[in-house]
Amino acid sequence: MTYRISRRAGLTTVVVAALALGAAACGPDETGSTDTASAAASAKPGLPAGLQDLKKWKATDWANWAKQHVLKNQIVKDLWTVDAMNRATPAEAMKPTDKLGTDTGQNDPLPGPVQAKGEKHPYTGNMAVFGKLFMKSPKGTYVCSGTVVSDPAHPGKSNLVWTAGHCLHGGKDGDWLQNIAFVPDYNRTGAASGGKQVTLDQVAPFGRWWADYAMVAPQWVAEGGETGGPVSQYDSGIIQVANPDMPGKSLEETVGGSVPVWFNAPRNQVHAITAYGYPSARPFDGQELEYCDGGAPSKLSFDADRPTMLTIGCTMTAGSSGGGWLTRDPSGKVVLVSNTSIGPNPSAWLAGPELDDQAQGMFQQMTTLPQP
Repeated sequence: MTYRISRRAGLTTVVVAALALGAAACGPDETGSTDTASAAASAKPGLPAGLQDLKKWKATDWANWAKQHVLKNQIVKDLWTVDAMNRATPAEAMKPTDKLGTDTGQNDPLPGPVQAKGEKHPYTGNMAVFGKLFMKSPKGTYVCSGTVVSDPAHPGKSNLVWTAGHCLHGGKDGDWLQNIAFVPDYNRTGAASGGKQVTLDQVAPFGRWWADYAMVAPQWVAEGGETGGPVSQYDSGIIQVANPDMPGKSLEETVGGSVPVWFNAPRNQVHAITAYGYPSARPFDGQELEYCDGGAPSKLSFDADRPTMLTIGCTMTAGSSGGGWLTRDPSGKVVLVSNTSIGPNPSAWLAGPELDDQAQGMFQQMTTLPQP
């Protein structure tokens, strides 16, 4: 897989040359932890004991969390028809809290708007790592965006898709969304552009990939909701997928590549970001892969005790949640450093979580699950 750096709109940005804001659900509350007396004493109000010590979690702690909190997804093979995908709508889970910017010691000025641009059809080969996520809850059907990421435990054969936590779980007062499916390279040829009637093969050239398992940050399960706030600083999630129509073949093999995740990326080494997604709220219609080019991300924080969010100017709207944010690491490799989480209405900027040790712990646990 090859990548290149190009200049778009005067910014030096990452472009994948040969290569989705959100959903919400309702249901019973789920929480879990490594329960210790010291953790209980230090826990913040509303946050279960143990979650304050996530930085100290070992592989066994993540494994215990996963036993109680990893979703085993239900597959309804014929659910996501073209009509069903078109009816799926992004919920308003991307909007920030009214208390935006309360952690003034951590915040930079918000970036100015950068106009989202649509990738030209047909999308080039490596763009197939980007796609749309579809999911269902008792309230309706929803749509997000996602990115195929590399699996170091299964090199060249990854079945992992990175997205936002709110695209998978309803948070404190919610439950797991169901029937989660990923459609890579959605509408590659542009056949569905402009509201045209299309076949499933035209919008899903690499098929529908069903989530076998899903996992989100423990903080999202404990605190998540329909607006942004401190929990947005942990708004990431990941799914492992399988395609019953392609037994024995991985997602990475099918789409032709994946993007490594760069955890704990030093901010002074992130010089430019390109965010990708399929925005569905006006003025977008969810049929196009859009991108925003940004320079070095600014900082946004609601809670100084949590990793600050990355913020870039971008006019993408709801539906782009979970879409991958790409940059180059010091070696020149294109890597994923965040995902779209929140943004204002009207759209002007986007913010995504910093992927720290806790995000890496979640990711590593997902790589240990049985392969499809």
